[in-house]
Amino acid sequence: MHVRRLLYLSAHQLTAFKWQSGVLSEEGSFDATEAGKLGFANYLAGNRKSIFSILANVSDEGFHIETIPFLRGADRTAIVRRKLGQLFFSAALTTSMSLGHQKSRRKDERIMLAALTNNEVFAPWLSALASAESPLAGVYSLPLLGPVLLRKLGITDERCLLLTIQDQSIRQSYLEKGELFFSRLTPLHNSSIGGITQTFATEARKLQQYLVSQRLIGRQQPINAYLLAHANTSKALESSCVDSDNLSFTILDIEACAQQCSFKTLPADTRCEPLFLQLLAADPPRTQFASDAQRHDYHLWLVRSVLQGTGAIALFGCLLWSGRQLYEAYQLNQEVEVITAETSLARRRYEDILKTFPPIPTSNESLRRVINRYVELENASTSPAYLWREISRALHDAPSIELDGIEWKAGGTQPPRAPLGVEAQRNEPPGVEREIAVVHGTLRLGAESNPRQVLAAFKGLVDALELNPQLEVEVLQQPFDVESGKPLKGGDATVADSQPRAFKVQIRRTRGS
Repeated sequence: MHVRRLLYLSAHQLTAFKWQSGVLSEEGSFDATEAGKLGFANYLAGNRKSIFSILANVSDEGFHIETIPFLRGADRTAIVRRKLGQLFFSAALTTSMSLGHQKSRRKDERIMLAALTNNEVFAPWLSALASAESPLAGVYSLPLLGPVLLRKLGITDERCLLLTIQDQSIRQSYLEKGELFFSRLTPLHNSSIGGITQTFATEARKLQQYLVSQRLIGRQQPINAYLLAHANTSKALESSCVDSDNLSFTILDIEACAQQCSFKTLPADTRCEPLFLQLLAADPPRTQFASDAQRHDYHLWLVRSVLQGTGAIALFGCLLWSGRQLYEAYQLNQEVEVITAETSLARRRYEDILKTFPPIPTSNESLRRVINRYVELENASTSPAYLWREISRALHDAPSIELDGIEWKAGGTQPPRAPLGVEAQRNEPPGVEREIAVVHGTLRLGAESNPRQVLAAFKGLVDALELNPQLEVEVLQQPFDVESGKPLKGGDATVADSQPRAFKVQIRRTRGS
């Protein structure tokens, strides 16, 4: 678990604070000496899992308002970087803030260029953070928190002054439309209540006159100065800070301001360091001075945090899925147990019912063998219905044919007829069961028929049977003897030839075909 720690840097020392669960607690101060730097290095070594932010309140700072053309993306970044280099050549901590676009035709942009110009004040502390590889979220300047404070307090003056006291100095800031335009730091030589009230009144008038001289406000333009102080100094401030035609004073109770911002740590006196530190922790400004190189470890921490968060979400999802699977497996086991119990109960009931039956004269195994044999015989039995149906279909268009009888048998292994050829008989599987029907019939065509008509009618019967490819038809006896050695003449018909002619046809079919 990473803890946020805030470092308050003044011109002579650095003070470390811990921010956890909305509570601000001081952990130590380090002077700008070798002993102080060594103590700070040891402090960083003991807090490697912390995220650090620096709040600087130093007098070596610069603010400059510039107007640039309407640009976007890399072009705007390049021109801002070039102007920062021109104004603050040797400064390592620089930043810029947009003050909005002008309403003129070109829509030029007003920006504030700011820098912390004394690199020696920051160098040892930044070097210690880099050496310890401690994540640095940013370097912030105390006057940049002034707009955030006024926004939280609901102060919406178009132009105003903000005066605060911290570490034996008084900070004076000029804000316009909620944005910082100018700030300076003045030493506080007398920290008594009288000295504080007198310094507030004097410095507010000096700042108002300076703004008039810089033509940031009009000579007769009224402006309000907000004084952030403790309640025990309010009466002294009211007597010293008297309103004039151009300058009016508003005293803000520092404890009431902290409560209005929902801060848990209330300032004990007029010093504003705890208030601004909590403001930095709760609502850091968008602008800070550290470069990407100085925030390298912080960027790595962000990447690690994202990866760890993604991994935690994935792990949580897997745990949820595993829990669901375990729950479903538990339900299935419960259902299996219920079904098993019902099966055992049904089996016991079945056995109880069996006990009520009279005993059979043979064993269950013998009865099972008999039944199996019966099923085999039933499956092996056949019926002449198929051949009867085919014979009936062939006789449907032959009214001159009368059946005298049909001889049917099944289960034989008689080989196929000779016209199948020797090769076909050789390929026939051994023991093929067939059913055979021998049809005996008579042809009755009348007295005026001739032998050719009789043969044609007989041939029609044979062809009708051969239409079914499953049947093998063999003529055993034809109506006439039509051997090649005997002539067949229509004019030779005698009285005997007009008698009914008998024939015999054998039909075979392989069972199961």
